[in-house]
Amino acid sequence: MELNVKKFLVSSLIILSLWSNFAIGQPAVKLPAAVKPAAAKPEYKVPFVNRKLANGLEVIVYPDSAVPIVTVELDVRNGSFTEPPELNGLSHLYEHMFFKSNGAILRKEQYLRDIGQLGITYNGSTREEVVNYYFSTTKQYLDTAVRFMSDATRSPLFDEDEFAREKEVVIGEIDRNESNPFFYLNRTLMDKMFSKYPTRKNPLGTRETVASATTAKMRTIQGRYYVPNNSALIIAGDVDPANAYKLAEQYFGDWQARPVDPFTEFPLAEHPPLTKSDGYIVEQPVQNVLIQIGWHGPSIGKDNAATYAADVFSYIITQPDSRFERNLVDSGLATGVDFGYYTQRNIGPIVVTLVTSPDKAKAALKALYAEMAQFDKPGYFTDAELANAKTILESRDLFDREKLTEYVHTLGFWWSSTGIEYFRGYHQNLRAITRDDTNRYIRTYVQGKPHVSVALLSHESQTVAKLTPEDLTGN
Repeated sequence: MELNVKKFLVSSLIILSLWSNFAIGQPAVKLPAAVKPAAAKPEYKVPFVNRKLANGLEVIVYPDSAVPIVTVELDVRNGSFTEPPELNGLSHLYEHMFFKSNGAILRKEQYLRDIGQLGITYNGSTREEVVNYYFSTTKQYLDTAVRFMSDATRSPLFDEDEFAREKEVVIGEIDRNESNPFFYLNRTLMDKMFSKYPTRKNPLGTRETVASATTAKMRTIQGRYYVPNNSALIIAGDVDPANAYKLAEQYFGDWQARPVDPFTEFPLAEHPPLTKSDGYIVEQPVQNVLIQIGWHGPSIGKDNAATYAADVFSYIITQPDSRFERNLVDSGLATGVDFGYYTQRNIGPIVVTLVTSPDKAKAALKALYAEMAQFDKPGYFTDAELANAKTILESRDLFDREKLTEYVHTLGFWWSSTGIEYFRGYHQNLRAITRDDTNRYIRTYVQGKPHVSVALLSHESQTVAKLTPEDLTGN
C-alpha cells in the first residue's frame, strides 16, 4: 500500500532524486520553453462523464477503448484531514484492511472462486484528503471487479488476527520513513506550519496511534466516512458509460446513505494563520544543505481563483530557462530549486525547496529571498512564458492520460479535494489566468507573509554554513 501525495508537488521533487523511497507523486513534465503558444486553440477537455446515484454516490466514467483494460476505483473523502490526534494514521491503517476478509469471502461467494486467475491487480493509497482503492483487469471481468469493490467497501470483517498483522506492517512503514534522514525536512515543515493540528497534515500517522488502534476505531471510521454520499466510484478504460452506470446501480444502489454529511457532523479543523516567521535547523547525516520554506496557500472553496494562478505561476518559474532557475541554479548558488503549490480544501501549502552546499547556503538564501521579492514585478516573466506554462499544464495532463490505470487516481484526487466540476473546468480556468491574477496570488500568500523555514543538514555542514533562524526567515 502506498502513501503518496499526488498533484504538483509539495515542492519536494528535488528531494525525490535523493530519497527514492519517499512517495510524493510524479514530478512535473518540463517541456522546452521555446515551444510557441498557438494563436487559437480548441477548448481542452478531459472526456469523462458523471452522475450521482440516489444514495449520493458519485459515479465517474472515463471511456477509452485503446486497450481492453478497465480500472475500477473507489475514492473516499477521508485521510489525515479528518483525523484528530487519537485517530492519526488510522485512515491509512483502514486502507490496509480494505482488501482483507469481507462478507463475500465469509459467505464463500461463487464469483470469488477463480478471482486469483482473472489477472486483477489491486492497491490503495492514503493522502491528506482522499483514500483510494483500485482494481485493474481486462474488460471481460469488469462485473467481477465492481462487485468485489462493493463487497470490500460495504462488508469488511476486520478480523482481529489480520488486523494485528496489518498494524505491524504500518508500523514498519513508519519505521522505514523515520530511518531516512530526508523524512524530517518536510515533516518538520508541515508540523510547524500547522502546529495547532499537525495530525491533519500527516497521513502516515505515528507509531503510538497505530499500535493502540482497535477494530472498534475501524468501525468508527467506516460509519463516518465509508458511506455513498462521501464516496466516488470511478470506472475508466474500455467501458461503455451506460453499462458502467448499470453496474454501479446494481452493486452500490442499495448502499444506505449517511443521514448527516460527515463534514457537517465532524467539521474540518480550522488551521489558524501563521502570525510570524520562524526558522528551524534539523541536523541529520546528509551531504547537501536542503532548505524548505512554506506558506499557507489558498484553500478550495475559499479562493479558487488563486489555486489556478498558483499552478500557472509554479510552472512559469520552474522551467529550465526561467529567471528563477537562471539566477539560483545557473549562477552556481544552488544545485536545485523548486517552487510549488499543493491543491487542498483545508489550506494548500506553498513550498519552495532549495538544495545548496554549506559554503553557499547563506548566499543562496539571500538570493532566493531577493528573487521572491521580484515575483510580481512587470519584467519577471514574459507573456510567452505565461502562455507556455498553460500549454505545459495541458501537455502534462495528456501525458498522464496515456497511463489510464493511473489517471483514475488523478480524477479521484480532484473529486475529493475540489469536487469533480472544478476539474471539469480546470484547464479552461488556467487559460484565463493573467499576470494580474498571478500577482494577486503572490501578494496575498507569499510576499511579506509569515512563513516557516527549515534547513536539513549535517552537524559538520552546519559548522561551515553557520545558518541561523534569521537567515532562514530572510531577516
